[in-house]
Amino acid sequence: MKMVIAIVHDKDSARLSDALVEQDFRATKLATTGGFLKEGNTTFMMGIPQERLDDLMDVIQSNCSSRDQMITPISPMGGHADSYIPYPVEVQVGGATVFVLPIEGFYQF
Repeated sequence: MKMVIAIVHDKDSARLSDALVEQDFRATKLATTGGFLKEGNTTFMMGIPQERLDDLMDVIQSNCSSRDQMITPISPMGGHADSYIPYPVEVQVGGATVFVLPIEGFYQF
């Protein structure tokens, strides 16, 4: 048994959620925030049998793509203004960060 924690960009969340249901994966969805852009993410937590892990990874990979996005950094409030970049920069967003953990027990009541 494995615990899979997948952190995905909000724009990929609905597509991944639909694909998980279609492939009969059960997931708990959490709204999360983080990263360097401080944008919204969605964290999916799933307990799955080891033999379905590759199928799940395929679903996540095919529904969560990374892409480039132009952002304008927020000016620092009391920070080091000498390192502030006042013009838009291109950053990579999207995709998925996936953690796979061994599970000692799995119970449903």
